[in-house]
Amino acid sequence: MLGWNAGAVKLLGYSAAEATGQRCGQVLQAFYPTGEPLCSMMCEGRACISIGDKWNIGACKIRHKNGQMISAGISTLVIPSEAREQDRDEPVAVVFLREAGWVDPKLVGRQPLRIFTLGHFGLAIAGKGLEVDNWKRQQAVLVLKCLVSQLGRPVHRERLIDWLWPDADMTRGWQRLKVTISFLREKLRDGGAARETIETVGQSYILRRDAVWVDSDAFGDLVAAGWRSLRIGDGLEARSRFEEAQSLYRGDYLEDEPYVDWCAEERERLREVYLEMLDGMAKCYAQEGLFMEAVQICKAALHNDPGRESFLRALLENLVKLGQPDWAEVQFNSWRRSLDDEYGLKPTPETMRVFAQLIGDRSSASC
Repeated sequence: MLGWNAGAVKLLGYSAAEATGQRCGQVLQAFYPTGEPLCSMMCEGRACISIGDKWNIGACKIRHKNGQMISAGISTLVIPSEAREQDRDEPVAVVFLREAGWVDPKLVGRQPLRIFTLGHFGLAIAGKGLEVDNWKRQQAVLVLKCLVSQLGRPVHRERLIDWLWPDADMTRGWQRLKVTISFLREKLRDGGAARETIETVGQSYILRRDAVWVDSDAFGDLVAAGWRSLRIGDGLEARSRFEEAQSLYRGDYLEDEPYVDWCAEERERLREVYLEMLDGMAKCYAQEGLFMEAVQICKAALHNDPGRESFLRALLENLVKLGQPDWAEVQFNSWRRSLDDEYGLKPTPETMRVFAQLIGDRSSASC
């Protein structure tokens, strides 16, 4: 944010000093009306601004400073290059916050379909969330999830039929699939997606990669960029990329489908990427002396995977650096009891050694 006027102060409660210098998404913290995250490094608005195009969302939810979610509309106007400061090469835009409701019809159909797979499944396009939970044919949503799981690759109709209707014979299953695909294409076109978002190739269907933006892809790209920055010693850039990635990870991949096999492997892969990313974030925070932030990351990771002892050790180290060895001892004993009660496991010798080095004789009675 390069500027913040009185109207924005009144709308969101942040002073100019609090907003200026922050990333747009850090201040707005906006969501589509259907609940999917709007603000991220790869949001629709940023994508448009990067190519010098305007952008508009008719209605979204923005978090006020007091925590309340308010309804508003957002639009942008990119400043021409000749009007910018001479030493500023990156695009600059004016962001307008206003009452919800108006959408520029010229923008419909120009933006890729945005697909949210991390956490609750959702769709959005041209600043509008698509109410997939209310679609009459919910099997169409399942078909789209199947195609997303094979993004850019042809999926044979027999494979889709086997996934969706495993007990149906091929003739009946094919009739169902044709009706479902037709319904899905119609709903996507009505929402503003490109006509050939789902392409037919022989007896297979492809969700075209160039017609969609998928949060799991963006998540993976951001994590990879973070690790590249960390390897070359740029901790600040690494932390920024990791934080953006964390904002996209609202939950496990296609968590609405916990019992199907066709997305289980990708769910576990992305979950592992997420945990490794949290390890990178904790390292970045610790290197900057932000030990409390590192502690929170370690706690989040242990909540996700209590058996990953590297996070427990990092949690203890950061608590001690904060000058809170008492907290470290409490956290360790609580985690050890939980590990024993829930999994029947004991801490590894390495974890016990680190604990002894950090806490010393303080814990002799409890150990």
